[in-house]
Amino acid sequence: MAQPKRAIVIGGGIGGLTAAAALHRRGLDVTVLERAPSLQPVGAAISLAPNALRALDVLGIGDEIRDLAAWQGDGGLRTPRGRWLSRSSAEAAEARFGGPLVLLPRATLVDRLAALLPPGTVRTGATATLADPGDRTRPARVTTGTAELEADLVVGADGVNSRVRGTLFPEHPGAVYAGFTTWRVLITVPGVEFASHETWGRGHIWGTHPLQDGRVYAYAAATAPAGEKAPDDERAELLRRYGDWHQPIPSVLAAARPEDVLRHDVHHIARPLPAHHRGRVALLGDAAHAMPPTLGQGGNQAIEDAVVLAHHAADLPAYTTARLPRTTAIARRAVRVARLDMAGNRAVVAVRDTAIAALSKAGPTLVLRGFDGIADWRPPYAADRTHTGERDREHT
Repeated sequence: MAQPKRAIVIGGGIGGLTAAAALHRRGLDVTVLERAPSLQPVGAAISLAPNALRALDVLGIGDEIRDLAAWQGDGGLRTPRGRWLSRSSAEAAEARFGGPLVLLPRATLVDRLAALLPPGTVRTGATATLADPGDRTRPARVTTGTAELEADLVVGADGVNSRVRGTLFPEHPGAVYAGFTTWRVLITVPGVEFASHETWGRGHIWGTHPLQDGRVYAYAAATAPAGEKAPDDERAELLRRYGDWHQPIPSVLAAARPEDVLRHDVHHIARPLPAHHRGRVALLGDAAHAMPPTLGQGGNQAIEDAVVLAHHAADLPAYTTARLPRTTAIARRAVRVARLDMAGNRAVVAVRDTAIAALSKAGPTLVLRGFDGIADWRPPYAADRTHTGERDREHT
């Protein structure tokens, strides 16, 4: 395929906006079609590991994001009663992977990515349908409303229930329920000081992390039937499940209102796709490889996808070759971690906690080995920061 000149990105989430910015930087005319009425996500934060931050360096905003984010420092893993199973070290992580782990509101990252695009690039309230994936002889076609658009490259960044994926691979079973549900809270909790932590119970986890702007991001997960909802409200459900866990969890729940709590079931792609492209269409992020959030890599891998796709925009088979093995391996690792941290059997939990505590005593670098091959990833090309839109210099 010749170097594309026009691209359409279906989906204006983090992966879609990163792809749009990366393709624009490579000189393409890009349109983003987002079905929501605005780009602003609500009630959630995102953890960015060094691999994703290096991808954002390609776009020239990595340092800005590092400055806007809270660097995740000392903290660790606890039991519901508050005992520390392991302690984390920001210094050890930075030394091992060459960069920090940071946390910031998703809305902040979306704003910075959108600012990289020319005015008019993003069309919100635009439902898009892939009409024809195209091939070497004809462009891809996308319909939105009554209009039909053509492009040399279409990017399916439309999430875990991707309609683009269903069009490209109609025989694939799609995403399946992972066996657990999640809650998220992003609020101010006055007068509470704490170290970042994730707490593992029996079939339940909770995480609490401070943000740079003074707010607190908390998340929880629990095994539950698919589609289950609280009989009253989700804050009350969290109180029932986590109200007697260690501080600061009760304080976070006391500060939260029912409308502050978001709940979503977790779905993932259990069977890898045969490819991340077909014709002139490429998939990225959850549309290509939705995974459980247990490694915190879903958004990170979407960001990686985006810069690698821009690098291989004229050769989509090379994009699949670069991304399919890596994302498949990371998704499988995330499933294995989910089985561990969501374990509900009392004996299994006791063995798990004992093993984690013993491993932690041997040194923090042993715990960090679980992220070897993930957080140390580097992009296939480096940013040319002399002029936005100028072709990036490739590594020799």
